[in-house]
Amino acid sequence: MLAPYACIPENSKGRLYPEKQTPYRNEFERDRDRIIHSNSFKRLQYKTQVFVNHEGDHYRNRLTHSMEVSSIARSLCKALNLSDDLVEGVALAHDLGHSPFGHAGEEALNECMKDFGGFSHNAHSFKILTFLEQKYAAYDGLNLTWEVLEGIVKHNGPLEKKELSDHIIEYDKEHSLDLEKYSSAEAQIASLADDIAYIAHDLEDSIRAEIITYKDLAELEFVDRYIREVKKQFKDISDKRLIYEVCRKLIHHLIESLLFQTRKNITKHKIKTETDIRNLGCGLVEFTENTAKEVQDIKGFLFRKVYKHHRVASVTLQSQNVVRDLFKLYVENIELLPFSWREMIEEGNEKLKMSVIADYIAGMTDRFAIKQYQSFYNLNFANTDL
Repeated sequence: MLAPYACIPENSKGRLYPEKQTPYRNEFERDRDRIIHSNSFKRLQYKTQVFVNHEGDHYRNRLTHSMEVSSIARSLCKALNLSDDLVEGVALAHDLGHSPFGHAGEEALNECMKDFGGFSHNAHSFKILTFLEQKYAAYDGLNLTWEVLEGIVKHNGPLEKKELSDHIIEYDKEHSLDLEKYSSAEAQIASLADDIAYIAHDLEDSIRAEIITYKDLAELEFVDRYIREVKKQFKDISDKRLIYEVCRKLIHHLIESLLFQTRKNITKHKIKTETDIRNLGCGLVEFTENTAKEVQDIKGFLFRKVYKHHRVASVTLQSQNVVRDLFKLYVENIELLPFSWREMIEEGNEKLKMSVIADYIAGMTDRFAIKQYQSFYNLNFANTDL
């Protein structure tokens, strides 16, 4: 049974374009299915998490990451008697807006768009869901429920006016998302499940790629403690199995901390309804103070040791050059865009032109962006050492 402060599908604030309910799926289940069947979701399997897609079959990509976030988020919601159907949709859709080559590609696109509003993958996820996915006859986008869209647009919390893209501003006029308020507990869980998934799994992938060593991990006292615990229990464990066991312990610890602190917050703030959560003025779903510091320590470690590692940095540089050069190419040769994209551009509207080009590039997979670049510039990614 759901808690009284959970988002109940029957009480949803609805869709921009009203639709009849179905007898065999609730509204949040329908949203999840629309996301899974979208073209943008399918493309996630060829978009980078940390390692470029061609580097190995077992490294995570945006699709596997989104599925892992969904799995963690659903478990958390079940433990707190929240809507696991809602959180699944938010979790599966949260990375739809990522450009090719992960954050490297996003940084390059943001640089290209600096005079035209910038580029953010969170805002782009929202644009995909409300406009760019064009498969239904009656409307653009997927026409998702208010609650799922709220979870996407407020992935990092309430939004200030300076953070709003033109598209978010226009959509909010028609279907207000209370952008200045906090999101539902389910949406907050999806956001922190994202943190749990990526810090644990980036550690795992980095060990397997030999970017970092167990000696490096000793810098993180609590992670080193897990290593010693596993080795004590399984004396002859291989390095391959060791990292799996360490990450299992790390994920379990983060989940337990989040559940403990969130339950404490629910009691402290006397939360009775989902409106109480949105009007709280601060986040409800949190780690304990000590665990929050540990999470920041891991993020700092990953930034220094992995994301700035020379092997990763080399591919990052090449990836950003691909994005920048493709952007410049399309700006100067707009006829190279597919017709369906060119027809979105109004003559004389430079900002719209740049936005359409950014949207087109952001939708590319790693391999399609590389293929396009190779066709124009003869880049050979196969020689990259990562």
